[in-house]
Amino acid sequence: MNNKEIDLSVSNYGTTRKLDYSVAILPWGATEPHNYHLPYLTDAILSHDIAVDAARNAFEKYGVRAMVMPPVPLGAQNPGQRELKFCVHYRYETQKAVLTDIASSLDHQGIKRLLIINGHGGNTFKSMIRDLSIDLPDMLIATSEWFKVCPAKEYFDNPGDHADELETSVMMYYHPELVNLADAGEGRAGGFAPETLRRGIAWIPRAWNRVSLDTGIGSPAAATPEKGARFASAVASAYADLLRDLTLPDLYLPL
Repeated sequence: MNNKEIDLSVSNYGTTRKLDYSVAILPWGATEPHNYHLPYLTDAILSHDIAVDAARNAFEKYGVRAMVMPPVPLGAQNPGQRELKFCVHYRYETQKAVLTDIASSLDHQGIKRLLIINGHGGNTFKSMIRDLSIDLPDMLIATSEWFKVCPAKEYFDNPGDHADELETSVMMYYHPELVNLADAGEGRAGGFAPETLRRGIAWIPRAWNRVSLDTGIGSPAAATPEKGARFASAVASAYADLLRDLTLPDLYLPL
């Protein structure tokens, strides 16, 4: 399959006008440091690449035609991250406005299924989607986090949280030229002192400057492109199944 049929970043209207699409996929990431060895746009890059593989798999396995939108690098950041050079915090209202404009445009064009593939843990779309379900009642919007689709512990020796073995391995698979593991910090992470917060009885944002010295959380030392390939393949395959299911005429069991 030609990437122009599934990836809007390289496509053109001469290609898309001839094809019918059932689903649009929206990769969403952030602009933030990822330890010393990964790009600022890691979350956007990886969510996009996973999405392209998922779209290809969905067509080859099920005949479902999906278009991957250009990745959105607008991420919500924790305290202690905005102080880091070129780290940008995007407010909920900003993210919602962008999602609203994208969903409204697709809805107007007759594309009624949208899957967000999120690559940044600080992003939360559920409340936005609930609001949009009122404004765009015929539009189905699904949200997911690609790094949680498959159990990380089955693929990696020591998965962490940010710029870790998982993210580093997948970036090494897709873009080895963007990774220099020799530059990486240890990714040693601290955490909350009170047990109640460690147990998750309540949530507060982590002050990033208090939990990481090099902006990473989790050691990337054991990362390999082979691990990244295996994980990315499993995730893209699972997404292909999801894209098939999102095109079903009815998503509910009978009462």
